Amino acid sequence: MSTYPVPARLPAGVALAGAVLVGILTAVQARINGQLGLRLDDGLTAAFLSFGSGLVLLAILSAAMPAGRRGCRALVTGIRSRTIPWWMLAGGAAGALTVATQGLAVAVIGVSLFTVGVVAGQTINGLVLDRAGYGPAGVVAVTMPRVAGGVLALLAVGISVQGGVLDRVPLWMLVLPLLAGVGIAWQQATNGRLRQRVGTPLTATLVNFIGGTALLAVVAGIHIAIVGAPRALPGEPWLYLGGVLGVTYIFLSAALVVHTGVLLLGLGAVAGQLLTAFALDALWPADAGQGWETELVMVLVALLSVVVAAAPWRRRR
Repeated sequence: MSTYPVPARLPAGVALAGAVLVGILTAVQARINGQLGLRLDDGLTAAFLSFGSGLVLLAILSAAMPAGRRGCRALVTGIRSRTIPWWMLAGGAAGALTVATQGLAVAVIGVSLFTVGVVAGQTINGLVLDRAGYGPAGVVAVTMPRVAGGVLALLAVGISVQGGVLDRVPLWMLVLPLLAGVGIAWQQATNGRLRQRVGTPLTATLVNFIGGTALLAVVAGIHIAIVGAPRALPGEPWLYLGGVLGVTYIFLSAALVVHTGVLLLGLGAVAGQLLTAFALDALWPADAGQGWETELVMVLVALLSVVVAAAPWRRRR
């Protein structure tokens, strides 16, 4: 049994609001990384730059903050004593896949279509992980409201591919967000468990960025060796904010998942993502956009899925 302190449970509304904020930040990051990939004509290099900038920020914070230094000491001790297994250190692989998918696809398919693919992966894997007790909250009952919420989220995915979208974009651009969503659900659960071991979300986030940056450096290096160097780096500072946003939402996810479970965190984040994606795509349409009417229906269905899935928080005595 873990000897690490269990954080006081947050009120359901606060925890769910935090999950929605995670989604808002994820959608904004997706658009930024997608534009950087488009400007560079190299989504993998854009993903490496995003993750690398986040790693620099985290390294500075971890060295400057007492909680960060304590967490790093706990991490080293846990690895040496084998109380922290290797798979708890692998969450960065899922983050790398997500950011690479943003850089490769979002500028073409738009934030909304990217998000609904992530919705499907998160919903399916969130249910599985909660039922298996993989997350830090232990076994979370797969109740009928949670299942219904998952079905509604998948309905939003079905709505998103109407209007000939499948004819306008390559199939791999739709499959990658689905795989990224599966990875995000697993990453959130894994980060939550690592956070319990090291005592702070800051160190759990740092571990993610170390692994993700290393993986993307290798992949981007191979890609450059094969196809050549990307275009010159653009000068707009906002194109390099993706790493900062990634640090923020991964930190929040690691802190919140113990209060929400994997599925509810994922669905709350989905609501934030879709609301923000709708606004971004309305102001800045992508080539494969479905139109604001379809996207509005998608958003409303996804929001309903969160309301339904949150029903277990209201328990009878």
